[in-house]
Amino acid sequence: MNVIRARTAGFCMGVSLALRKLDREVDRAEEKAAQGSPRCRIATFGPIIHNPQVLEAYAGMGVRCLRQVGEVEAGDHVVIRAHGVPQQQEKALRSRDAVVVDATCPKVKKAQLGIEEQCRAGRTLLLFGEAEHPEVRGLLSYAGEGALVFGSVDELEGLPLQPETEYFLAAQTTQDRVAFEAARAWLHERLGHEVPVLETICDATRLRQQEAIDIARKVDAMVVVGGFDSGNTRRLADVAAAQGVFTVHVENESQLPVEQLRGCGIIGLTAGASTPKSIIDATQRFLESL
Repeated sequence: MNVIRARTAGFCMGVSLALRKLDREVDRAEEKAAQGSPRCRIATFGPIIHNPQVLEAYAGMGVRCLRQVGEVEAGDHVVIRAHGVPQQQEKALRSRDAVVVDATCPKVKKAQLGIEEQCRAGRTLLLFGEAEHPEVRGLLSYAGEGALVFGSVDELEGLPLQPETEYFLAAQTTQDRVAFEAARAWLHERLGHEVPVLETICDATRLRQQEAIDIARKVDAMVVVGGFDSGNTRRLADVAAAQGVFTVHVENESQLPVEQLRGCGIIGLTAGASTPKSIIDATQRFLESL
């Protein structure tokens, strides 16, 4: 079977940087232990990225995943997840007797600070994103009072917008650019003027989605590999499926619907920004063997 693999599939810059920071802490702990010093405990605050295989591998190295600030103990080395955390949690973490390493994606950090600046100028945030996503919760913590979240233009239309309020628009960094522009256009029509916009959608996200669209238009089926909790992976599957091609989202090759794919002549393959190359390679080999 012929497989067209996206060049952009796999780790993005933010994920690679976060994992390098975590690896550095693990290596330092092992070096100290080898020299006879007590091995410091390594933890992440929240899952470092949204990929179950990666998380399982780090758990095997003794890296704990903490969910509450109260779980942090004196001497811990705590790495903040790539999605970032609410600023109140970050401040609380830094107040503990622990070493805190910020592995927030630089694009997410830029979005956080941009939102904070706009809110200090007296504007109210309209955020395009998934309300329960950890990145969104972090972004909202920089927004102050009155911020509103929407996941689609339909949801935006249902928000209680006030004509006297000065709004600005931003997005979760992994959101769909086309949908974001549709929301921007609707706001212009609804409010009668352009709303200030923060360009927070990551270029890597835009390029991945465009490549997924381009490939989906050429193939008989599309396979998207990545964690089911990964928002950017789910949106890759969404934009591919929107081209009218059969699309499946799996976490690894064992979940592929073999009978549905076996009769396809050409299959497209892409992967989320937190999917390891080894899993993408294994999926490609399996597809080519059909």
